[in-house]
Formats: sequence, structure tokens, C-alpha cells
Amino acid sequence: MPRIEKLDAARLAAAVSHLRRADATLAEVIEAHGPCTLAPRGDPYRYLVRSIVYQQLAGKAAATIERRFKAGYGGRIPPPALLAAQRDRKLRAFGLSRQKAAAVKAVGAAFESGLVSARRIPHLDDAAVVEAVTQIRGVGEWTAHMLLIALGRPDVLPVGDYGVRKGAQKLYGLRELPKPEALEKLAEPWRPYRTVGSWYLWRALESKAPE
Repeated sequence: MPRIEKLDAARLAAAVSHLRRADATLAEVIEAHGPCTLAPRGDPYRYLVRSIVYQQLAGKAAATIERRFKAGYGGRIPPPALLAAQRDRKLRAFGLSRQKAAAVKAVGAAFESGLVSARRIPHLDDAAVVEAVTQIRGVGEWTAHMLLIALGRPDVLPVGDYGVRKGAQKLYGLRELPKPEALEKLAEPWRPYRTVGSWYLWRALESKAPE
């Protein structure tokens, strides 16, 4: 089993020091916004369900749907077996689209069957986490990258995230949103702390980093 690095307090401090030295433009954002407050949180199952609810929605609209969804199960995300067995009609009544209803049920089924294990995921390396969760219908690379960040992995660059791309465009004065290859090149000096660099791009955009 590989040794898994996580963003604890010492590593966050090291990341900020590294980014200040590696990227003078990003250093200005660090100076303006202060220490990075990312911390590992949540279990993989609940985080994946929540991420699907929030996909492609403004935060306020997604939060409203999340509240309705959780209210239907006593104020919490239902356990995998229960979620997998739900009728689409019930899930859609909470405000989930047809695709999202199918996707959250697929997440429930994957965790209930053992195809994906909440206990095992935190011990997998980044590539293995992405491979494991993208087997699930409706879980793509963006959701997998958000999960890695939630797990506290230090070197994640979510190249498909609009906020990261828009933050890079704004901060570096780019004419258009950077494509994945351009973003990879721009963030190369941030290694091995691209997660923290991405967080500061969210800050540069004055948008909320993922919870």
C-alpha cells in the first residue's frame, strides 16, 4: 500500500512557502487572502453524492436541492442500500434531474455492492482513486478531482473546473479560459502542491472553494 500524503497543518505551511517562491503572481493572491484553510473532510460516499447534487448548478440552487434531498431522509444523506433502491420519481421530486437521480443511485449501488469501498478509498493513491470512482455512472474526472481535494491530497489540479480555469484566466491575464494542457503547464511550478495553488485560484476569482 503506497504512503498517502495529506494536507496537514505542517504540509499546508510548506505548500504556501513553496508557492510564494515558485510563482510571484500567485504570491500576490497568497498575500491578499492569507493562509490556505483546506482540510481533509467527509467520507467518500457522502462526498460523491453531494458532488453530484452540486454539479453544474449555482451554489444557492444546489444547496436548496441538497436540503430537500436530506430532509427526505431525516436530515442526512441516506445509506447506500437505501439510496440505490429509491424510485427515480422520489429523487426527482427533490429537484434532481433524471441524470442526477440515476447517478446518485449508481453511487449508492457501487458502495453497497463493494465495487467501491469507503474504507479503502482513503488508502489508494490519487490515480487509483480516480480509476475507482469513475467506474460509477455519472462520476467523471471533475468529481474525482474534487473528492481527492476533499481527501486532503496535496497535488491535485482539477483541469476541468470552471472556477480554477476562470481564476487562472483572471490572474494571469489570459485571453480565454485555459485548456487542460495550458493549465497543466501554468501550474507545473506549483508541484507538489497544486491543490493549494488551485485553492488560491478560487480565491483569486473570489469564489468559494469546495467544501
